[in-house]
Amino acid sequence: MTLGKRLFDIFFALLLGMLLLPVMIVIATLVLLRDGRPILFRSERMQTPERAFQLIKFRTMTVNAADHGVSGGNKDHRITRTGAMLRRTRLDELPQLWNILKGDMSFVGPRPPLRLYVERFPKLYAMVLRNRPGVTGLASLVFHEHEALLLAPCQSSEATDAVYARRCVPRKARLDLIYQRNISICFDIKIISKTLFGAVRKLF
Repeated sequence: MTLGKRLFDIFFALLLGMLLLPVMIVIATLVLLRDGRPILFRSERMQTPERAFQLIKFRTMTVNAADHGVSGGNKDHRITRTGAMLRRTRLDELPQLWNILKGDMSFVGPRPPLRLYVERFPKLYAMVLRNRPGVTGLASLVFHEHEALLLAPCQSSEATDAVYARRCVPRKARLDLIYQRNISICFDIKIISKTLFGAVRKLF
């Protein structure tokens, strides 16, 4: 990560953190009153092929201690009413401003993968994770809705894993590597703008 990109991340994470603090307080209160504790969901993700961190989101599902793997149709019954709205608008990801400030993530980059996929596809993620993971990215922007459609019919964790590994991981990686070859602050701003526009559109 270049110094310019890191300074960009810190400045806008602080700015957005201050501006959106009232929104985050409202969301935290809604989750607490409607769904109870915990308010936040923590998940191990990989920053590099060797280094893990705890990604933070607002909780959008009922608690299941045995939960693992990516979300497919087999987990839809666990999405709360509040969680459905937060996922649709990506407001569940606001706590990741803290991950950005800590240096775990950037605003833009590949979505941070689970350890099991990094270990399963080491050569692929050795290339993808040359960039710090991001809250959004080219793959998120282009492939997010299609990924959801692919995983929606999966009714078991095994089916979800098979579809994700076979049909999602390679396509997302190709997009992440396109971003890697064209990385710039201007490109980051374009991706962030399109992500925000998509989220705002889904509010109405």
